[in-house]
Amino acid sequence: MHCYIKLLKLISYVLLLLGLLAVPAYADGVSVNRTDAKLTEEGYQLKADFSINLNFTVQQALSHGVPIYFIGEFSLTRSRWYWFDEQITKSEQITKLYYNVLTRQYRISRGSLFQSFASLEDALAVIQRQYSPLIQPELLANEGSYLAGARLRLDIDQLPKLLQVNAFTGKDWDLDSDWYRWVIHPAEMAQRQQEIREGGR
Repeated sequence: MHCYIKLLKLISYVLLLLGLLAVPAYADGVSVNRTDAKLTEEGYQLKADFSINLNFTVQQALSHGVPIYFIGEFSLTRSRWYWFDEQITKSEQITKLYYNVLTRQYRISRGSLFQSFASLEDALAVIQRQYSPLIQPELLANEGSYLAGARLRLDIDQLPKLLQVNAFTGKDWDLDSDWYRWVIHPAEMAQRQQEIREGGR
């Protein structure tokens, strides 16, 4: 009986140790939390909420003033049985993240938008929310379905040359959610939009 209890304790300890070792490897990186598509008066828009967890190597580089660039990508296609899938739209948006050593603030720039943050977490919270440009309604037929896709990745091509070597040979800089795809139905979206309009009257 005594040996049995010791064996159980040993197994519990090993499982706990394996769990602790597995958490950091799983937590680091970029992953998709939620995706959505909405229809407004101006057109369709795809949205994706990501989770970004930077590892120690990337955080250290940031803290020493090395800028990093994230690329948010969206795509929308329609399958065709008689030919290749039709590409309705594809877009990408680059967001620059860097740390200003003098002001001790993190700063992001996205197009003409510039924002400063007191913490890395606050800056990443903005980058994690990605939106596609508006898609004109006439590009989508009401009948049928479309395949939407979203992806967020670190652009290693814009890293300093010395870091690019490490990025290509190691996994520290491999921050990529890969493509996440989901199906949207324009007819259902238009119906919901119509119900919202009627409910607001």
